[in-house]
Amino acid sequence: MTPEHRNAEHALTPLPLAGRTAVITGVSRRQGIGFAVASRLARMGASLFLAHYSPHDADQPWGADSIDDVVGGLRDCLADGAQLAHASIDLADAGGAGQLIRDAAAALGHLDILICNHARSGGDGPLEDMTAGKLDAHWRVNARSTILATRDFALQHDGRPGGRVVWMTSGQINGGIMEDEIAYATSKAALAGITPSVAADLVRRGIALNTVNPGPVNTGYLDVDTADRPPEVLAEVLSRFPGGRFGEPDDPARLIAWLVSDEGRWIVGQVLSSDGGFR
Repeated sequence: MTPEHRNAEHALTPLPLAGRTAVITGVSRRQGIGFAVASRLARMGASLFLAHYSPHDADQPWGADSIDDVVGGLRDCLADGAQLAHASIDLADAGGAGQLIRDAAAALGHLDILICNHARSGGDGPLEDMTAGKLDAHWRVNARSTILATRDFALQHDGRPGGRVVWMTSGQINGGIMEDEIAYATSKAALAGITPSVAADLVRRGIALNTVNPGPVNTGYLDVDTADRPPEVLAEVLSRFPGGRFGEPDDPARLIAWLVSDEGRWIVGQVLSSDGGFR
């Protein structure tokens, strides 16, 4: 098929992810990045498997959403013929990553896309307050489960076109200072650092892996009433955005949706920032 024919065929495809299934973690709040990503992929025709863990959100200042409301809102975005399944999975558990892929495959069959959007919040601090427990808690959720879920996703992939994995990292890759979040930053730095090595393995199996730094995105933790940090810190963070606003969940979602589409097929092993120029 010539490039012209391929372009014409793509132009006639209104749902670029029709027939593909995406696993998205951290989809537990309508204000979250996971919800924004899932809604975009649903409108692109994908079937969805959503992983959530409300007990974590319930312990945070922003609180938990009704999972029924979250899932119901995403069902409304599905294209004709697409399916949706979901499960509550504690990815801090040693078997959580395996359960994620098993449950998704059992519900929806072959899995084409894995988006590891989940993260642990809280229980962190500066270097002087670090403990083995704090470091391990963030490592288990943010890094270990992401790597193991990617392993199991790759094992079930059969080399068909469209294999995609997206990881999420933190803004410190661009010089952002996270001195009060050492455990979180450590676990996210591990993902950014290992991206090229894991991507080199996966691309030989027909899977493109990339990692996204969304910068500070207001998922509730940057609203004064539900923030996990003082107002003066919020003002300082806001001052570092040239555009004068925090990131919104749909900002990184647009990049992620492009990466997992056929349009993003030649982007492999990159750590990409979608942060509005935050410094």
